[in-house]
Amino acid sequence: MSNSSDLDQIRASLDKVVKTYDVRGLVGENLTEEIVAAIGAAFVDEVGAAGKDVVVGHDMRDSSPTFAAAFARGAQARGGNVVSIGLCSTDESYYASGAMQADAAMFTASHNPATYNGIKMSRAGAQGLSLDTGLAAVRDRAAVYLHDGIDAAAETGGYREQDVLADYAAYLRSLVDLSAIRPITIVVDAGNGMGGLTVPAVLGEAAGLPALPITIIPLYFELDGTFPNHEANPLDPKNIVDLQRAVVEHGADLGLAFDGDADRCFVVDEQGGAVTPSAVAAIVALREIASAKASDPDAEITIIHNLITSNIVPETIEAAGAVPLRTRVGHSLIKDAMRESGAVFGGEHSAHYYFRDFWSADNGMLAAMHLLAEFGTQERPLSALSAEFTPYPMSGEINSTVADVPAAFTRIVEAFSGRAEFDELDGLTVTGVVAGDEPFWWFSVRSSNTEPLLRLNVEAGDRPTMERIRDEVLALILG
Repeated sequence: MSNSSDLDQIRASLDKVVKTYDVRGLVGENLTEEIVAAIGAAFVDEVGAAGKDVVVGHDMRDSSPTFAAAFARGAQARGGNVVSIGLCSTDESYYASGAMQADAAMFTASHNPATYNGIKMSRAGAQGLSLDTGLAAVRDRAAVYLHDGIDAAAETGGYREQDVLADYAAYLRSLVDLSAIRPITIVVDAGNGMGGLTVPAVLGEAAGLPALPITIIPLYFELDGTFPNHEANPLDPKNIVDLQRAVVEHGADLGLAFDGDADRCFVVDEQGGAVTPSAVAAIVALREIASAKASDPDAEITIIHNLITSNIVPETIEAAGAVPLRTRVGHSLIKDAMRESGAVFGGEHSAHYYFRDFWSADNGMLAAMHLLAEFGTQERPLSALSAEFTPYPMSGEINSTVADVPAAFTRIVEAFSGRAEFDELDGLTVTGVVAGDEPFWWFSVRSSNTEPLLRLNVEAGDRPTMERIRDEVLALILG
């Protein structure tokens, strides 16, 4: 009986760190070397990697090398041949998984504070692993290994080290040619994260590639998992203030900010103004549509966007002769949708960008390169280019703490019945029924998976309408 009870307690402890799309927890508290080794063993079993290569990479957090080594031990015990790629960005890990057709694990907590770490796991070919597609099974197998110990396979796995940075950089350069753009100056804020390693390799000469007509002014390129300058989370406006200031001070053409594991990229224009991820998605979509048409003029081209991107994204896709496919929010969901639909590109308003040419995985660096290519082949400042793709006022995401989430949804439905259409694809999307020349409006309300929060996004045809709808919905949310 005690054994069963002990196993239940172990499973409960793992539930705290095994999230919907990855593993994430407080270092030393609910994420330890023992737990990580058990997950490594369980991962090899679940994905059938015994006798095959398993890529293991890590970011610059102090705990990451130790955790990567613990995972490797567990993986080798169950027969996985570990290929350690060392320090890398998350999209570099995806590159290794795709290029080698190998299962992979990346140690990072992305934009979370220094006290956290985690694991992003991929099946061969950079396919995401979520609770619904194997992560729950990894959790349950790991619980048994923590309870009973890890049984060594009849043939344990090998270990080798391999640096893939130069190959990764060369591959991205092969997808986007920046050699012929006009000379531009950019400020890049790496936030002491992995962009400090990948930006000089991809956009500079650190990986031995030819020089590009790009002058890079670096901010916080020193790899430091304590994040001494600011959190590596550019989604929070306070974390791009230094970048905005530096762009203006240096008279740069634009600025780029990467999160801690450098898989997301945020953009500011020459005036220091934030360029919305929806505008970036629209610009990249146009380039990917043109490329797909050049390869096959008769092909039906699909572009994915999630349900909180601006209306300009599907409008741009349709105007270019492609098919917009609206999805729920969430990167594993979108990776799956990319593969199922054969989409050439996908964009989220959270600044995740997905590419068929990159095994349908997300890559912020590749999105940045597309933006630089588009910007560098025309003469307008970025503020003018981005304004073309930012015609509608948006509220940005507003989070509210709500004690009774279902009651808040009920209040919203009652208040907007008869003047709006409702869509429950992901939370609740409410689209106004408008007449004649009245400005359009819509809003999305979604629950957080982990906290008693409601997330509100509003867009409208003009600012007064957006603000009116925003304020009305917020009042209903807060009751």
